[in-house]
Amino acid sequence: MYSNRKSFAIKCTIGALALYLCVHVVTNNRASEAIRELQQSGRNLAALDPQNAEPLLVEPIKEAPAAEPTKPPPPTTEKAQSVLDKVKSVTKCLDRPMTAKVQQRGDYWVLYNYVKAERVFKCHESITYTTHADYSFMDNLLPLLERWRGPISIALHAPGTDFKNTLDSIAYLRDCTDSLVKEYVTIHIYFSTKHVPKEVPRHDHVFSEPYNCSLSPPFLNVSSEQMYKSQKKLLYPVNVGRNVARETAQTHYILPSDIELYPSPNIIPQFLKMIADNSGPLLSKNPKVFPLHLFEVSANQQVPDSKTKLKEMLANGTAVPFHKKLCPGCHSVPKAKEWQNANETAELRVFHVGKRNGKFIHWEPIFIGTHADPLYDERLSWEGKSDKMTQGYALCVMDYDFLILNNAFLVHRPGIKIYKKDQKRAMLAAKTNQLIKKIIFPELKVLYGIKKGCAV
Repeated sequence: MYSNRKSFAIKCTIGALALYLCVHVVTNNRASEAIRELQQSGRNLAALDPQNAEPLLVEPIKEAPAAEPTKPPPPTTEKAQSVLDKVKSVTKCLDRPMTAKVQQRGDYWVLYNYVKAERVFKCHESITYTTHADYSFMDNLLPLLERWRGPISIALHAPGTDFKNTLDSIAYLRDCTDSLVKEYVTIHIYFSTKHVPKEVPRHDHVFSEPYNCSLSPPFLNVSSEQMYKSQKKLLYPVNVGRNVARETAQTHYILPSDIELYPSPNIIPQFLKMIADNSGPLLSKNPKVFPLHLFEVSANQQVPDSKTKLKEMLANGTAVPFHKKLCPGCHSVPKAKEWQNANETAELRVFHVGKRNGKFIHWEPIFIGTHADPLYDERLSWEGKSDKMTQGYALCVMDYDFLILNNAFLVHRPGIKIYKKDQKRAMLAAKTNQLIKKIIFPELKVLYGIKKGCAV
């Protein structure tokens, strides 16, 4: 009898197990079919094209690729590590995360950290070159990166059909050129809410296949007339790009600049050593930034790689101070002649402490600063000019010291600019001046106050 009961129990167990397996297989098959249906449809009504109110195509649902491991930093010597430790102690900075997100910013959609650099930096380990552009300027990225050799945060304006050309330009630079692009460059993209692209892949699906390197990149020989921005007569929102690139930088120190301005080599290690030494004018209690001298060189010349070479070019006329023939007062630096006459030194040091007043009341310096510095007014456009003047006023009223560096400088992409009459831009500049005078300047006086000798 015990044997019969045992046999019956075993049969029941086997039957239950078989039933479980059948249900599991059927359920899995149904789930797989559902997933396949979703993948085949691949449509989402999450966003609408404001121009024709049709659904935007969003990338079909698929498994997210495995996250690429972040690239480890190269070994640091004991001496270099000591410098970095001192920088951390002096700045008391906090590390900043690099998170991909989609967010509205006024009249713009911004894809923050859309394409991330492989290298991750702690706040005290480097300086981030922050800049802005559209895809037609992306041929400047390689010469800039070759001289900077550090993190770059760039915000790209890509409305409408410019978005696809922007993605192809990024893919070409990452897949078909020097690996420094993948290692150091983090890219953000932004566009007007009235000019949303037809397709916007998610950040983790943006480059599903390698770029065909036999194809020319879109930025090669592109004319302004070909671009969506020009066809739609859009202004370039330069300060939106500047602020997006600045705010997302991982490092405490940042150099907000233009993509066509190439830095003298070795600024990063020399600057961090100076910060670690923490002596002289650096001990001042005033807020401070570190302006770099700006220059232009003739179209047939190479960008100088040292102050010694720069001095030779200034002497023979193949280099000139920035915008000398366009707006010399905008970039006239205190003690400029003395700086040019002084010989290059082994270490980076503060050459002179200047102020934005007196003869330099309209100075538009480009400087190494921090996240604490005032941002740029996003109502101003590149075409309307005066886009950095409002920030300059805030720096003046806040009594910033401008610690001018002795050996560091920026050189514009070869070719000396000359003044060309542009009636349309002159009209936009006049409108901008009225906007600043009647609206922005009164706001600045309320927010920052008034100080004798400070002007927009």
